[in-house]
Amino acid sequence: MHYWVRAESSDFGGTLPQPRSGHTAVNVGKSKVVVFGGLVDKRFISDLTVYDTDNKLWFQPECTGNGSDEQVVGPSPRAFHVAVAIDCHMFIFGGRSSGKRLGDFWVLDTDIWQWTELTGFGDLPSPRDFAAASAIGNRKIVMYGGWDGKKWLSDVYVLDTISLEWMEWSVSGSLPPPRCGHTATMVEKRLLVFGGRGGGGPIMGDLWALKGLIEEDNETPGWTQLKLPGQSPSPRCGHTIASGGHYLLLFGGHGTGGWLSRYDIYHNDCIVLDRVSVQWKRLLTSNDPPSARAYHSMTSVGSRYLLFGGFDGKSTFGDLWWLVPEDDPIARRLPKPLPKDPFERKDGLVRSTSLQSVFRESQREYSPITELQKRLEVSVSVSAPEVGITDELDDKEFLEQSSRLFRGQESTSGQVTHIQSVQALRDHWKKSSPRAIPLRELGPLLRDYQRLITRCHLGIGGSESLSMESNPSAHYQFYHIKTASQLRMDDIPKLLIEYKQLLSN
Repeated sequence: MHYWVRAESSDFGGTLPQPRSGHTAVNVGKSKVVVFGGLVDKRFISDLTVYDTDNKLWFQPECTGNGSDEQVVGPSPRAFHVAVAIDCHMFIFGGRSSGKRLGDFWVLDTDIWQWTELTGFGDLPSPRDFAAASAIGNRKIVMYGGWDGKKWLSDVYVLDTISLEWMEWSVSGSLPPPRCGHTATMVEKRLLVFGGRGGGGPIMGDLWALKGLIEEDNETPGWTQLKLPGQSPSPRCGHTIASGGHYLLLFGGHGTGGWLSRYDIYHNDCIVLDRVSVQWKRLLTSNDPPSARAYHSMTSVGSRYLLFGGFDGKSTFGDLWWLVPEDDPIARRLPKPLPKDPFERKDGLVRSTSLQSVFRESQREYSPITELQKRLEVSVSVSAPEVGITDELDDKEFLEQSSRLFRGQESTSGQVTHIQSVQALRDHWKKSSPRAIPLRELGPLLRDYQRLITRCHLGIGGSESLSMESNPSAHYQFYHIKTASQLRMDDIPKLLIEYKQLLSN
């Protein structure tokens, strides 16, 4: 289990980085996270902010330049560039500044805080933004894809950081579709590429592996599309992948909703690629995640992950968040959650006395367990649901959908009561196919699905009801989902099947 904890001023010393998106943040050496560049309020920036993980201190080093032009100390302002760390050096390539794609190449020596513009040779890559790159061992860098202002790219370049020679790799066989805004991560001897926006504009959710990058292995370079078991991430771009232990942790990103591509969705889900079992898994977090976003940064700091910045289509973020395991000292700051009564209204009244009495009775039934939990300071309630449940008549979106669906019935068949409209909306969903469910109905549908499960969980749903000892998440796949934005397109048919089963019960 992991916890999201918003960083506090007491976590750090020094001056925190200003809000931004499209920046880079890389682990340099064993004790530095270096944040460079980005975009804020349509302004491209080139500042450098460093987090000293040993001393828990943010600072802005005074950098010097190493070139013929004394006025130029470091790279020009930019965003959506690539940054890769090798030993104590951070290499920067490309990016965008205003409407211009860049193709310059820089290195920062973090031992002496000196920038140097590098003049490479060989097969020089064209200017681009939204490319992705990763280190191969402690000498080479591999870069894939991007956008040059006219077309999506699918080329592969390898840079020798000692000789500064670029080499474009010729890869035979099947190739991934061109893309930008993807991630590229070296895992042992393979480069894993996930997601991105492709040619013609679709956002993708495919995973590819490139072999042949290790010279000593003498492998012929080749791409393989991987289709792994588990709950794979939905299509997205502008996400991050951070490495920690035997996991690759994916967070956030930008996608499109439902079957109507004009809807933008920003994600805040965590999915891990388990390198041992070779499958996708959703990371279990016990509290609310940060706001959905893309073009942020996520870096590992020991067993913790540090999230910074990003953009959600409207706002640029400057918040810092920790993602920590449950035994981390930072997790102790979180308040212990109180059991939530799903049938209590905002004004403190109860919708149904019978439901409330059953809920109270069940709590009394398990009072010895509850007492033991209190003594052990275990904040687990076997009877409380995992998500907050809103009554039908307090669910504004649910009522709006029912009234929108049956608008005009007042004139034909008299006034339609709330209870009739609720039942009619459920009947409508019971008869609907997955493709007939518009995006705006997913939120109300998900909440009604969770409402029905909760009542079943309390033993009021008939002979098929779950017992109090059972865990709804074990029986219903989407019970733990907090918002409809966490659903993937291929989740909708499964959700509808389970919902129809609940209605039948």
